[in-house]
Amino acid sequence: MRGQLPKPDLFDLSKRSALRFVVLLGAVSLLADMTHEGARSVTGPYLAMLGATGAAVGMVAGFGELVGYVLRLASGLISDRTQRYWTMTLAGYAVNLLAVPLLALAGRWETAAGLMIAERVGKALRNPPRDAMLSHVTATLGAGWTFGLHEALDQIGAVMGPLLVTAVMYFRHSYRDSFAVLLIPALSALTILVIARMLYPKPQDLERSYPGIQSHGFPGAYWLYLGAAGLVAAGFADFPLMAFHFQRAGRIPAPWIPALYAMGWLYDVSIPALVAFSMVTQLLSVPVFLRIRQGGVRS
Repeated sequence: MRGQLPKPDLFDLSKRSALRFVVLLGAVSLLADMTHEGARSVTGPYLAMLGATGAAVGMVAGFGELVGYVLRLASGLISDRTQRYWTMTLAGYAVNLLAVPLLALAGRWETAAGLMIAERVGKALRNPPRDAMLSHVTATLGAGWTFGLHEALDQIGAVMGPLLVTAVMYFRHSYRDSFAVLLIPALSALTILVIARMLYPKPQDLERSYPGIQSHGFPGAYWLYLGAAGLVAAGFADFPLMAFHFQRAGRIPAPWIPALYAMGWLYDVSIPALVAFSMVTQLLSVPVFLRIRQGGVRS
């Protein structure tokens, strides 16, 4: 019918169609990362301008990350049980992306903090079902190519976002304008996502086309991997967000999140010690990952 987008055969997905699906979701991730990574590059000083203390920033950053990662488990379980991958993905991206430009309207730091946490919640809702949908085309394109291409596009957006905000800050000297301009990539991402939804209405059906796509459990390796990921996370605590505030308002009075507290305390004491802590915690994860590799774990 004229005016309707052609829909690929989900039970016989060609490489071209699978690649188009990955590129579409990759473009969404690129624009989404432009939005929220651009915002995160200036949320620290923005909260300070609104009157937030260092303790408040630590709580916002820690609580946002905690809620965001806990909710991923629930999001994954719900999307698997209901098979509503697109519904969860669309809802998550809408919350995740629209919370960012709304920061331009925040008149109090509490309002901005709520929007920052909402952005984390949205990301938690959309990541598991989106990645599940991407996994459905790995039988056609290969897991490495599928996720490698998607991650490459994602990281391009993560670089472009802060650069865009930097340009706005340079010419306009306004945090609010910086958040407002991020509405452009946010709406662009949502538009492309809707197009992808029209082209691929039920990508979860691909599992029935390729019976080999099954999830395998590795209980022992899972905990090793979790421990290694924890060490990496400790070295990459949300430093850009809190650095300005630790310099301005001092230490967080209580360890809200261990990594946030440790890096904040080291920032006050010694910058070289902070760098060393980050490097050591990440290096300690290497033998754990090697142990997983030697154990024969395969994706």
